[in-house]
This record gives sequence, C-alpha cells and structure tokens, in this order.
Amino acid sequence: MARRPARVSDVHEIAAAMPHTRRIEGPNGNTIYQVGGKSFVFFRTPQPDAADPDTGERYSDVIMLWVESESDKLALVQDPDAPFFTTDRFDGHPSVLVRASRLAEISRTELAELIQDAWLSRASKRRAAEWLAAHQT
Repeated sequence: MARRPARVSDVHEIAAAMPHTRRIEGPNGNTIYQVGGKSFVFFRTPQPDAADPDTGERYSDVIMLWVESESDKLALVQDPDAPFFTTDRFDGHPSVLVRASRLAEISRTELAELIQDAWLSRASKRRAAEWLAAHQT
C-alpha cells in the first residue's frame, strides 16, 4: 500500500495524523492543516497565479506544502516532469505547490515524507525533536 500512487485522501490522512495538528477551514471552505497555529498543508482556492496556460482557467485543485528551505523547494520544482511547481507569487516563500490531479505521479510514501517534512518545518523545535526521536529508524 505504501508504494501505491498518492491520492488526495492520503494528504488528509497523513496531515491529520501528525501530532498537535489542527484542521481548520479557510474562509472559502478550503482545508488547512496547522501545527502550533502555523499552516503546513493548505488547500488553495483558485487563484490567478495558478492557471491553465492555454485557457487561463484557474486551477481549483492546488495544494501548498511548506518546505524547510529554498534548496528543498528548488529540488522539488526544478524537474519539469515533476508535479511540483511554484509561481512568482511564492518567490522567497518556503513552499511548493502541487495539483491534486497530479498527486498520482508520486507514491504515498513520497507524499508522507513531504507532509512530515512540512510539519517539521512549522512545528516548534521541541515538538519536532520529540517527533524525530520517536520516528528514528
């Protein structure tokens, strides 16, 4: 099961399973996962910066995942075949974007690592250290 293609339901399951996580609904009903009041997974509403290049139609399935650093972000978005992207609006912002419709291009295992890293990048140092200590293999 872990090596199967990722799905939107996995995003919810993995994010909700991280400790001290709170799921809230944004003003437009979009789901946001937070730790310590800081978002780490954010289901975006359609925005002009993420749209079909041919039709201009705004993507309605964009998920934002926080990353630890600019180098982590670049590692994910540099491959033109990867499902991850960014926009000018997110220059300097520690996050990557992925369309839900492209999640199957990565495995559930890869998605779990990304969400865990997103959580770690936003959790307090104490919470992050506790989680890492409990999950070392």
